[in-house]
Order: sequence, then structure tokens, then C-alpha cells
Amino acid sequence: MTNNNSERILRPTRGLVSVNLGELWRFRELLGLLAWRDVLVRYKQTYLGIAWAVLQPLLTMLVFSLFGRTLSLENWGAPYTILVLAGLLPWQFFSNALSESSNSLVASARIISKVYFPRLIIPISAVLSGTIDVIIATVLLLIMMPFYGVGFRPHLLLLPLFFVAAFLPAFAVGVWFSALNVKYRDVRYVVPFLTRIGMYVAPVAFLWQAIVPAKYWLLYHLNPLVGVIDGFRWCVLGDRFAPWWPGFWMGMGLTLVVLLGGLVYFRQVEKTFADLV
Repeated sequence: MTNNNSERILRPTRGLVSVNLGELWRFRELLGLLAWRDVLVRYKQTYLGIAWAVLQPLLTMLVFSLFGRTLSLENWGAPYTILVLAGLLPWQFFSNALSESSNSLVASARIISKVYFPRLIIPISAVLSGTIDVIIATVLLLIMMPFYGVGFRPHLLLLPLFFVAAFLPAFAVGVWFSALNVKYRDVRYVVPFLTRIGMYVAPVAFLWQAIVPAKYWLLYHLNPLVGVIDGFRWCVLGDRFAPWWPGFWMGMGLTLVVLLGGLVYFRQVEKTFADLV
């Protein structure tokens, strides 16, 4: 009598980072399902539903615009409302992605403890779930541009590239925090504090060139969101708002270093997730 039962032995891949891209690709449908699940959970049982994707940047922009008029910040060569909204799009994507991804592994405790799949899919899906919000907010920006005398320009076609540039730091930091949050639950208190402070450190409501002394420019661009926000404004408002490219590439380089370190740490502690969540 033959035994048809078979066992599948799972072994970790070799290498410093050891991310199996082929395996991630095979689970791409699961990635899409988890990302869509995160979108549905975010707006489940909300009265306005996905309209919050419009209301969040709109209300924040109105608050900043009110203070902008009070502080006479509208003399920067572009409508202040559009300048702020163009800065809010990448920032809110980063902020929401960081909040969602940092708690993603803990929130997926049941599926982690029962089913095998690449655990890296969970923080990736959490970051990707913010894509719909960015698309909706971008449509809002495009609708408002003519009302403030801002014309459409070919550079708008480059917005997806700067969205990718915003995705990288969100994913890089999210990988670290999602893994750390499994063992250290204090992370869920740290992340809201960081996003709250970061909104005023990043040039969302101001032009950093008008405030930051030239000798600190390189240091300021250690925050990769600075170059990303400039990129969004360049696409919308013109060459005067082009990124300071040396700082932009330095910020992207630092992002890659943080991402590689996060992947290494994630893979080292991945085997403990099912026991700790």
C-alpha cells in the first residue's frame, strides 16, 4: 500500500537580503487581495466611505491656506493653495502608508499563524493600499488647478515617477516598523508621533528654499520626502519648483540603504512572527 501523502519542506533562501522575488511574483494575486482588503477595512462602516480620501487633503489644505493668508505666505510665485495640495499628496501617502504598514503584521496575526506565504507581502500590500487615495487626491488637484489659474503641462505625466519615489521611503520605513512592532508594541505609539512631527518638518506648507539656510540643504535632504514633494510641485507648477537634484538623489540613496537594512532585519526575525503575533 502506497502512501500518497507528501510533505513540502520550506527552507530559507540564501543571501544577505534573501528576498525571493520569484516567490513574491507567484503570490501576486494574494498581494492584490490583501491590498484591496486594507482599503475596504479602512473605510468600512464609515458614513462618507472613500470620500474621506478627498476630505482629508481638502480639509488639511484649507487649514494651511487659512494660516498662509494670516502669515502672508502667498508670495512664492504660485497659488499657495495648489502649492500646499501638491505637497500634501506625497506626504499623506507616506504618512498613511507608514501607519498602515507598521501595524500590518500584528493586524494579520490569524493568517500568519495558519498559512504559509511570503510575509513581506503584508507590509507591501499595506503600502500599496494607499494608491487609491493618491489617485483620488490627484484628481482633486487636477480639478482645482484651472480655478487657480494653473495650466496643465506635459510634466504632469511624470507624476507616477515621483509617486514611485514616495513609495520607496514609505516601504523602507514600513518594513522596519512592521517587523519591530511584532516584538515591541510601543511602535504603535511612536508612529503617530513621528508622522505628526514629520508633517511640519517636511516642506508641505512652505518652500524650504525660503526657510532653510544653504549650509543645511544637504542635511535637510536626508529626509527623502523633501525631494519627492519638490518633484510633485515641479510637475504641477513649473521649473521654478524643480527638485534640488543633488539632494534628491542623496535622499533616494539613503532610502535604499534603509530599505536594504530593513529587508535584512525583516528576514532575520520573520521566523518568529507566528509565535509573537
